[in-house]
Amino acid sequence: MIVLLHPRSTRPKNRRFPLSVLALGAVLEGKEAYEIVDGNIDPRPMDSIDRIAREQPLEMLGVSVMPGPQMVQAIALSQEFRARYPKVPIVWGGYFPSLYPDAALNAPYVDVLVRSQGEDTLPELLGAMREGRDFRGIAGISYKDHFGLHVHTADRAIRSPGDFPWMPYHRLRQPAKYIARTFLGARTAVHHASYGCPYRCKFCGVTKVAHGRQKSEAPERTAAVLTHLQREYAIDAVQFYDNNFFLREADAADLASRIAPLKLKWWCEGRIDALLRYSDDTMHALRRAGCEMIFLGAESGSDKLLREMDKQLTSDQILEIAARIRKFGIIPEFSFVIGNPKEPDRDARETMSFMRRIKRINPRAEIIVQHYIPTPHPDGMYGEIEDRFAFPKSPEEWASPRWYNFTVRQDPALPWLPRKTKRLIDAFETVMECRWPTIQDIALPRWARAVLQTLSSWRYLFGLYAWPYELEFAQKILRPRRPKVESV
Repeated sequence: MIVLLHPRSTRPKNRRFPLSVLALGAVLEGKEAYEIVDGNIDPRPMDSIDRIAREQPLEMLGVSVMPGPQMVQAIALSQEFRARYPKVPIVWGGYFPSLYPDAALNAPYVDVLVRSQGEDTLPELLGAMREGRDFRGIAGISYKDHFGLHVHTADRAIRSPGDFPWMPYHRLRQPAKYIARTFLGARTAVHHASYGCPYRCKFCGVTKVAHGRQKSEAPERTAAVLTHLQREYAIDAVQFYDNNFFLREADAADLASRIAPLKLKWWCEGRIDALLRYSDDTMHALRRAGCEMIFLGAESGSDKLLREMDKQLTSDQILEIAARIRKFGIIPEFSFVIGNPKEPDRDARETMSFMRRIKRINPRAEIIVQHYIPTPHPDGMYGEIEDRFAFPKSPEEWASPRWYNFTVRQDPALPWLPRKTKRLIDAFETVMECRWPTIQDIALPRWARAVLQTLSSWRYLFGLYAWPYELEFAQKILRPRRPKVESV
């Protein structure tokens, strides 16, 4: 019996289909005995694993691990599992072991890592374990040899989700509990129509995970899956968790025509330069097909920094899409990364000014403010500054308060970011969020929005961000939601 474990990563109201383990279940379905245990649904995942073990001997525990809250849970569950089942191999997969394989292997309870996609790797690894074969010929894994040395095999080429069977939603204990009420609709599902991204932005971890490649399923497959989800679970909205949803205009137009009859509302991620190349006809088609909001990585208002990021984008293009997308009725959600190591204070002030320009052009635009944090990348952005930056050496160190805050960008404590600049960024974010409450916050009443907007209007008008105590107090009372990057 193979157990695919998805440790708890979010609060119940934010849970979505555990796509990572569902993708693995798809290639095991009908071929292997397996169970999915999801900590976002199951309050006692170890009890569930014990129940499964009593019914059938365990052969492997596969653990999906994202940096942040899920990794913290993965550590505790893996340690407990190793204590109870010392002879059963534990295999970690997902973004954390793909980004930080050596740190993950330094955990005594982790035996093998699956890097990047696991749909082809897992069955091959299972076969090698059963036959006692050497792992060196299996692409896309990392493991400890007999001497305890770390071995990283060659990267495995990524494949389209359309190359694999449909996800086995019926294998989840309570599938209906993953259908959430969001700003898009009363019954929102999630879907991955592609894997990876063809761009190599130097601040982005996807570059290392997908190796600068992207593979997309055919529009007819995406439409068929959404039709199935609507029929089985009565969905009226969907969030596409692709890193880059709009790879080719022809496919986007084809998909729009196929899903328009479903009358779904949807959110996705896209590239600014790609959308600027789309015709008005295609953009209108996307809107008619239900596209409500597109997440766009703007990252900076400085052309110099955009070049250093290898973003292949200009500030003029960011402003152009902010203006152009208005006529289609689609809301742009811009993400910015503030605080470059060379000139953090200047970068912060210039980028904040640029965000205000976007708001003047398109008041409906949503703004997400993130602190720049380095990720493993073949070509670092800032040379020797980042060369002196040492990442943690174990999962436990990553789970410590200092590095947990780094991962979730709450207070990354970066050596090059002065505290006064950090306070300025946080204060600006507070004023921005109060002046322009996100439409994604469906729980915030109109009167509360009016209170926040009124309290913050004078600060925003005059650009006075420092020490916004009254706004912080209002946020504690009214508890507005912050716009954020969605993930699973």
